[in-house]
Amino acid sequence: MANQNAAAAQNSSFSVQSTEELQRIFNQFDANKDGKISVSELGDVLKALGTTYSQEELQRVMEDIDIDRDGFINLSEFAALCHTSHDADTAAIELRDAFDLYDQDKNGLISTSELHLVLNRLGMKCSEEDCARMIQSVDSDGDGSVNFEEFQKMMNASNNTNGGSAH
Repeated sequence: MANQNAAAAQNSSFSVQSTEELQRIFNQFDANKDGKISVSELGDVLKALGTTYSQEELQRVMEDIDIDRDGFINLSEFAALCHTSHDADTAAIELRDAFDLYDQDKNGLISTSELHLVLNRLGMKCSEEDCARMIQSVDSDGDGSVNFEEFQKMMNASNNTNGGSAH
């Protein structure tokens, strides 16, 4: 069962599937809501996620993503970035990185307080109770936290909203 889920996670890309989801994620980066992501906004989000890049590194990332060379990442450039992750190995690594982002104390579990902390750092105002409900909805072993396997299932479910429920 666990191997099936791991295989399913590797076979499904960790790319953004819906326009609505893409816009939501883009808006998290676009702090001043001007419809484009600047180098400083990109740096701020990465810093909030616990990673820091030098100005030089941020500029290189920006140059890779900024197709029209206007100094900003627009929604279509952001979409292209999100849809380039079709390789299964890359998807598995990105999924693990996403999990590790939330697992602040590195104990292999995402607690309500960790989810609350990260979401608020990202500018998503969410109460502890809302976070507890989110965790409860995917907490299959009932321990009050989300482990990596539960996180994979949650991400696969959000990527396959039209599919049936497979166990």
